[in-house]
This record gives sequence, structure tokens and C-alpha cells, in this order.
Amino acid sequence: MSGISARNVRRSFGNVHAVRDVSLDARPGAVTGLIGPNGSGKTTLLLMLASLLAPDAGELRVDGIDPVVDPAGARARLGWMPDALGAWPSLTARETIVTTGRLYGLDKESARARAAVLLQSVGLDDLADAPARVLSRGQKQRLGLARALVHDPRVLLLDEPASGLDPQARVDLRVLLRRLAGEGRTILISSHILAELEEVVDDAVFLVAGATVSADRVAAAAGRERVWRIRIADREPDAAAADVASALGVPPADVRVDRRELLLSFASDAAAATALAALVRAGLPVVEFSAATGLLEHTFLDLEGGPR
Repeated sequence: MSGISARNVRRSFGNVHAVRDVSLDARPGAVTGLIGPNGSGKTTLLLMLASLLAPDAGELRVDGIDPVVDPAGARARLGWMPDALGAWPSLTARETIVTTGRLYGLDKESARARAAVLLQSVGLDDLADAPARVLSRGQKQRLGLARALVHDPRVLLLDEPASGLDPQARVDLRVLLRRLAGEGRTILISSHILAELEEVVDDAVFLVAGATVSADRVAAAAGRERVWRIRIADREPDAAAADVASALGVPPADVRVDRRELLLSFASDAAAATALAALVRAGLPVVEFSAATGLLEHTFLDLEGGPR
């Protein structure tokens, strides 16, 4: 297995320990989410994997290549999409991709053909001949992804790729990432939009204060009590809350009203499923029953508030 691996990686900037101890694996054919609060070391780690920073200690491998020992070899295998595109403002979207392709060794004809394919893949074919300076933030993000894909890399490092994208563009991004992973590529993606990650990632790595969180700690956080949203049709919220409390045999104070919805905590998904069955048996017209937060967000919030 190639993919991405990091072992006991550290990187400091003076007295600031941006990455204190990171170990992770991202496997081929999967999308791995890199999750953590601001300042947790996500971008620094991505920069090291992209061979743009050298670690102070530890080992990195990108598709089997050490980016410190052989940065050119690593760059040939990876596509790097930073949070900010850094585009050449006077070049068109097409020229940006063609120029990037030429820098990766593609001949002019191959670079132009590749640009045409990628512009369509990221939904920029209508803006192919517009200069980069007129593109919106979301359009620049799509151009950045196209540029990262120009040399058909086996590994993708994506830093906040959904930032600035409209809802349809985010759906398109998810579809594209799933297709790329299905082709056997390794994708490591950092994002603050956890709801988006929830729908696209296969695996997740959590960073807190520059260190990867242990698997046991992540499992404990994911398994903690979670809030669920419940909506009952054709009833005022207060009346619905009383009916739900009665059907489930819980104190009325446990069922909180949030506008038209009710909030109730369950210790596990199994407990939530049992409660839903009880509400249906009681004849309550349940029209919504869902976790108030996704599992990634729930885990992230728990980790941020507790010890590693």
C-alpha cells in the first residue's frame, strides 16, 4: 500500500510548535479528512507533505516517496491545492492550466487537451478564456483544483477546497472527489465545513494542538451522548414535547423546544432508533428525526473540549 503516511512528525517555527507529534495513514482509493481547529497544524502538515516545508523530525511518505529526500519525485506524484490559489491574474483559466501542465512536462498539445477536460470537470468551461483576476473566490477554488489535477497525480492534498463554493458547486466537488477516489487515488482533504466532509470522507484524522488524537480517544468522543432533532406534524411545539416525553417515559424537562423542533439527547444511535420506534408505536406523526450534528462535528466538538 502506498498512499500517504506520516510518523512522529514535528515542525516548529521558533517557539511556536505548529506540529508536535503527528502520525497518520491515508490509503489509496479513499478520501481521508484532516480535521482540527484553527492552529492545530493542518496546513503545516500539508505543506510538509507537499515538500514545501521540511519537518524537524519524523518520517513522511507520499506514494512511497520521501518528500524531503526526493521533492521532485513527490511532486510528480501529488497534486497540491492550497487554500488560496495564487493565480497569475493576467492569465485566463485555460492559460493557467496549460502553463501548469507545461511546467509538469506536458507538450503544448497535451496541455491544451488536458485543460479542456479539466475545465469541464470543474465547471469552468464557460469561463475558460476569462482572466483569473475576474474570477470569484469559488471559481478560483475550482481553478485551483483543476490545476492540481493537470498532471494526473495519484495523490491529492486539498486545503479547504470547498471554501467559497456555492451549494451546487459543493455537490459537484463531492461527486468529483468520489470519482477520483474510485480511480484508486489517495485524497487527503482539510476542511472546516464538517457537514461537507461527512458526505465525502471514508476516514478521518483529528488534530488537536499539533498532535493526532489517539484512536481510543476518537472512539470515546464519537460514542458520547448526542442531541437529536424531532419534529411532530400538526402540533404546537410545547404540546409535542409533552407527547414525546410521555411516549418515551422521560422527564418533560429532558425534551427541549427549539422553534418548531424538539431536542432530545440519546446515549447511542441504537437508543435513538429505539426511541423512534416508540414514538411511532405511540401514534405520533414523526416527520423529522435526525442527529442535530453529524458524527464528525460531534466528535470534533467533544475533542476540542476535552483532553487527548
